[in-house]
Amino acid sequence: MKNCWICLLLCFGISNAQQLRQRTVTLMGSRFDFAIVHESGEKAEAYIDTAIAEIERIENVISEWRPHTEVSKVNRNAGIKPVKVSKELLDLTERALYFSKISDGAFDISFASADKIWKFDGSMTELPSVQKIAESVRRIGYENIRINRKRSTIYLRKKGMKIGFGSIGKGYTADKTKQLLISKGVPSGIVNASGDLNSWGAQPDGSPWNAAISNPLDKNKVFAVLSLDLHTAVVTSGNYEKFAMIGGKRYSHIINPRTGYPASGLASVTILADSAEKANGFSTAIMVLGKEKGLELLAKFPELQGILVSDEGEIHTTANVRLK
Repeated sequence: MKNCWICLLLCFGISNAQQLRQRTVTLMGSRFDFAIVHESGEKAEAYIDTAIAEIERIENVISEWRPHTEVSKVNRNAGIKPVKVSKELLDLTERALYFSKISDGAFDISFASADKIWKFDGSMTELPSVQKIAESVRRIGYENIRINRKRSTIYLRKKGMKIGFGSIGKGYTADKTKQLLISKGVPSGIVNASGDLNSWGAQPDGSPWNAAISNPLDKNKVFAVLSLDLHTAVVTSGNYEKFAMIGGKRYSHIINPRTGYPASGLASVTILADSAEKANGFSTAIMVLGKEKGLELLAKFPELQGILVSDEGEIHTTANVRLK
């Protein structure tokens, strides 16, 4: 439900005591960027290997595309029976339901149940019918996800219902990988999971990590540089990479799970938080909610920072945003 364009702005004054090692790989079907600071370049490379292994482990829990995963088993048993799952998946699902509740369903992991009637590969020439759109979301509804914490089970009440973590899964992965590397004594680094970015420590010269956010109306230009000294995670959701042009109008690939229609009004939403999962949940929900309701939601969480860009290029921010 999102496209993110966030790049790192790295310093060049690297001391002899600390080395910066970077690597870009494809994981979970997406681009992952790693930046690890360590006094030993060899160890830094080994830690990146550790990070990759952790991400592959998580994918084997939460992927809806791999048939052997816990999520796939939950989906296969929708409308049939509850499925016993790990505490990890139970907790992640519970947090996802929290985002659904606070956003009144603008965020919904059961969006995976939707019929794929919108095409964003250039092949669509006309809008789906009103009936098809209504039918496409008939199995969506976070209210039909049942968690039994005592038995550690997840049950989807409707036959054919599915859950998926394309919305917060990469943010969760960035957070978990960061926690693992910190536990192993890595002093500083960044995990950028296709735009779901989490950082810790500082650059080799002691300065904070910085993230550059692309202009949603011109992705070749940067419209904001954010210092990650107060918040360690930043996520941008946007509609400017994948869309359909029909009758001269642009339709976003970000679909409102309650209506089945593409979200409109906002070109991008950037959230800074203490975790990429949290930032992702809010950015996804606000893209659907729109400017007014999005800012109202953010006002309830003053610890977050938010930057909203309208389809017309107007920039709206929370009061605590500091742009460079």
